[in-house]
Amino acid sequence: METTADEIVAACNSMGLFAGADGDRLVIVDDVDGRPTGEGRLTGGWKAAELKAIAAYVEAPAPGTVLALVGHELKRDSALAKACAKTGELLVYDVPKKKLTEWVGDQFQRRGVTAERDACHALVELVGDNLEELAIEVEKLATWAGGETVGVAAVEQLSAGRAETSIFTLTDAWGRRDVAAVLAAAESRLERSDRPRSAELSRLVGLLVNHVGRVRACQALAAEGIRARDAASRLKMHPFAADKAFAQAQNFTASDLESAVVRLARLDHAVKGGSRLAPDLEF
Repeated sequence: METTADEIVAACNSMGLFAGADGDRLVIVDDVDGRPTGEGRLTGGWKAAELKAIAAYVEAPAPGTVLALVGHELKRDSALAKACAKTGELLVYDVPKKKLTEWVGDQFQRRGVTAERDACHALVELVGDNLEELAIEVEKLATWAGGETVGVAAVEQLSAGRAETSIFTLTDAWGRRDVAAVLAAAESRLERSDRPRSAELSRLVGLLVNHVGRVRACQALAAEGIRARDAASRLKMHPFAADKAFAQAQNFTASDLESAVVRLARLDHAVKGGSRLAPDLEF
């Protein structure tokens, strides 16, 4: 936060150069709870003294002035949120992660565009859980669609994904036993990553290990007659992901999946220095 609370209060209380006849003006303050770092942590937010100064101002705000405070992770029960709610309006844009796919679908509908559920899920996997970034991608896809239905292919080709979340395309290709598509998805992920190539490959192996483990678990539950919907709660998976895993499990025998786990363990050892071959070739 580069601007102090005292400076913000002074700005609210002063007459703006371009204020209207009634003195109406809007003061917008971003990053009130800190600015996100590259690792997603917030730093530089207001301290207790600054929060106290803002809380004192909002109890008796300047007439004709609207103060808009924008934060990243402010909770409804935080001191600042409670102070603002007393005399103003508190707008919270929280969407549970398990509801993001539905939220994306709703955004398409509001723009008069139909999107396949798989496409909505793929967009979340590619972009992540940032609502602003998701809304931008929805707007772009809706404009491109021109009234046509948005499918997975359009999302994969047009959306600006982030490497750390774009595992959906790769695991789907693996589930179809489509080796060429797996390699293409892995290469795309490596190109988008800001990590060293070897480090990203090691991370990729770990993600595949987790995915194969989930498919094995779903296969075992399916053999017991348990449905995907019931398995989702037992395995703490999103129902959509459980449906995918159950479908993929049908393309493999139990022996296939056991062999995959062993091969991935060997691959993990190899890309971490256990082989003379380059990690790319081992993969």
